[in-house]
Amino acid sequence: MNRRALAFGHDTRLILKLAWPVLVGQVAVLAFGTIDTVLLARMGSVNLAALAVGSAAYITVFVALMGVLLAIGPIVGHLYGAGRLAEAGQQFHQGIWLALALSALGILVLAFPQPFLALAQVEIEVERGIRGYLGALAFALPAALLFTVYRGFNTAISRPKAVMNLQLGALALKLPLSVALAWGVPAWSVPAMGVVGCGVATVVVMWLQCAAAAWILLRDPHYAPYALLGRGLDAPQPAMLGAQLRLGIPMGAGILIEVTGFTFMAIFIARLGPVPVAGHQITANLVSMLFMVPLALSNATSTLVAQRLGAQALRQARHLAWHGVLLAALLALLMGAWVYAGRALVAGLYTQDAAVASAALVLMAWVVWFHLADALQTMAALVLRAYRVATLPVVVYAVAAGVGLGGGYALAFREVNAASWLPWAVGAAGFWASATLALWLAAVLLLSLLAWVIRQRRLDERAQGPQAASASSE
Repeated sequence: MNRRALAFGHDTRLILKLAWPVLVGQVAVLAFGTIDTVLLARMGSVNLAALAVGSAAYITVFVALMGVLLAIGPIVGHLYGAGRLAEAGQQFHQGIWLALALSALGILVLAFPQPFLALAQVEIEVERGIRGYLGALAFALPAALLFTVYRGFNTAISRPKAVMNLQLGALALKLPLSVALAWGVPAWSVPAMGVVGCGVATVVVMWLQCAAAAWILLRDPHYAPYALLGRGLDAPQPAMLGAQLRLGIPMGAGILIEVTGFTFMAIFIARLGPVPVAGHQITANLVSMLFMVPLALSNATSTLVAQRLGAQALRQARHLAWHGVLLAALLALLMGAWVYAGRALVAGLYTQDAAVASAALVLMAWVVWFHLADALQTMAALVLRAYRVATLPVVVYAVAAGVGLGGGYALAFREVNAASWLPWAVGAAGFWASATLALWLAAVLLLSLLAWVIRQRRLDERAQGPQAASASSE
């Protein structure tokens, strides 16, 4: 076995060791949506359509704010790699203050969802469900953002199992609670609340999860060197908050643009009727589940790269970055092909409604290429964050979102023109075709940017002389 293969195998083991608990935790979180989708699919297309649009609106708000908070990851990763643990704890305190401030903004948007409803143009019954669902989730948002800080901090210090255990516990509670509130329990006089019941279940679970995280931080001696909560929160520090915002705002903007391009698909597809948007919800949930693998790999790779950069092991950081890209591509191809081969079986697991299943099957034809491009662009973007490059990816995502939404809108709502030369990309499929093209554009541009950043770091390293080169090879 040659030297490169051995190096790839070594880095793969490092990445997988950190990635698997991240993956399990992320799948547990995504399973919240999967549970709601499966439950509501059996209550008719109206509830499922309300979930599709409501979820799109909530995710748009949450991920934008979450993206700002995720700046704690690369910052703490660098400090952890450099052995500056007390400073890492101070960054955690500032992340808590930032989460509380961002929660106020997010609650306001969720409480008044008129812009999302205007875009969706749904029926009155569906709109009623959307308003109730978002009204419930407004109460869950602060807990979700506070837990984001906990998650980002633990991942940065290579302690993802502490997050995974809480996420699995939350999932175990979410399932029976959603069943009871969505379907109702006549024996206990609990009425069927449909999509609103799913939202209420999420509120309860998220706050219990947040409380458990605070208890662990207070009780676990592992966190003693960081001085997190035992002496209370540090007062807001403008310098540290500014550092998190300078990195976090472009990160949040990039994630917002990226996710908006996907979530707004549901809002626009809702104009086509309950059946097309229900089929889209199933396919979107499936793709989101697949996405958890490259996302976990990307988080793990980004964390390891940030730690190596903090320790000035620049050569190891480079190798980890490119080995992460290769690993994500290989796994994405395998998973995409597997889902495509069994797409009929997968659709049947979600719904027994023949019309909805048929709508989902058409969209699943795009899964292989969509997922591969998604994996590549995600890995490139997260590794760039480890290098503290977050502004240029925003431009890339803005261009890609324009291609995805603009092209999808043209194909979906101009069926007569599109059908003559793109018969496989009419209606909801038009959005998926255009989104796939947009993701490939983003992947190529972000990988090119990553290659340029790594090359510049290498040139800077050489310019600093033999001492820097020696340090980078440790």
